[in-house]
Amino acid sequence: MNHGDGPFLATIVPVYNEAANIEGCLHGLMHQTLLAHQHMILVLDGGSTDGTPDLLMTLKQRWSGPEYPELRVIENPERTVPHARNLALKHLPTSVKFLVEMIGHAAVENDHLEQRLAAWERCKNLASRPLAGVGVRVVASNREQGHASRWIEAVLGSKFGQSGGQFSPFRETGPTDVPAFVMHDRDAVDAVGGWDTTFVTSQDSDLSMRLLKAGYSLYRTPEPTVAMHKRSTLGQWWRMGHRYGFWRTKVLLRHPRRAKWQEFLPWIGLISTFGLYLGGVGLWWLPSALYGVVLGSLGILHGSAQRSGMSVLGVPLCMVMLHTSFSLGLVDGLVRRGRLPRDRD
Repeated sequence: MNHGDGPFLATIVPVYNEAANIEGCLHGLMHQTLLAHQHMILVLDGGSTDGTPDLLMTLKQRWSGPEYPELRVIENPERTVPHARNLALKHLPTSVKFLVEMIGHAAVENDHLEQRLAAWERCKNLASRPLAGVGVRVVASNREQGHASRWIEAVLGSKFGQSGGQFSPFRETGPTDVPAFVMHDRDAVDAVGGWDTTFVTSQDSDLSMRLLKAGYSLYRTPEPTVAMHKRSTLGQWWRMGHRYGFWRTKVLLRHPRRAKWQEFLPWIGLISTFGLYLGGVGLWWLPSALYGVVLGSLGILHGSAQRSGMSVLGVPLCMVMLHTSFSLGLVDGLVRRGRLPRDRD
């Protein structure tokens, strides 16, 4: 690749109240095997109140000098992730060709960006249409986890807790419409108008659909990976599920072909059970019983693997919370406008 003068790759990191995580996130990015002058990092703070801005200034001073990539810290007065990414586009030098999505509660290995570039070349050779982005696999953070974090991780790793989305534990490189932590081609993003700021969440899903409709291709690859620190309390987990369901509806209203029948299974099961009961069918309770057996089996399997008796109940509990909050969010998305997320407050 001939990238000319200046950095050709930029990692964009929108943050809000990430004081507990941002140093770990930036440490990996600032110590990449890719030459320092070839990439840069933009951190866009959405009005953090937990000391994140002061910590960013400290880290910027610590990692200054020619041996480090440029680190820019920019205020994001609109606070949301799509606003941050569009704002970053205005601050990037013209030499930047690739945009890497990152968040403050995720971390990468020191050769992450070189792996990204190698993956891009592999996918470009496979793609039959112009390549707009390559996503990667999301893995669990290596930070010590509490009970709730382990239960949540187990749910997200189960096929009953995700439907092939960003937390999918896929193993093969191939085309996709749900890439996670994407490295985008800047020209492709510009060609479709950047991120839609009406989406407080799921802005990446909307962008992916617009890129596909514009004739681009999207791929995902299991290497490299991004280690993401997910929710750590049941309250955060409930709010996250509701938020994902809410904004899923907003995406589907604009892109109906993105719908997957599995997302509506809880409502299908509830309506079917109610219909069987009203119809006087003797086994009206069977769908609920089967659901309970599946969840109980998941809890036992995870509890045995982790040697944790609490997981036998905790994993089914988190699964029920996800299905319920997501399903309620789907309905809520039909009747209410969005607001800023609170599941990481």
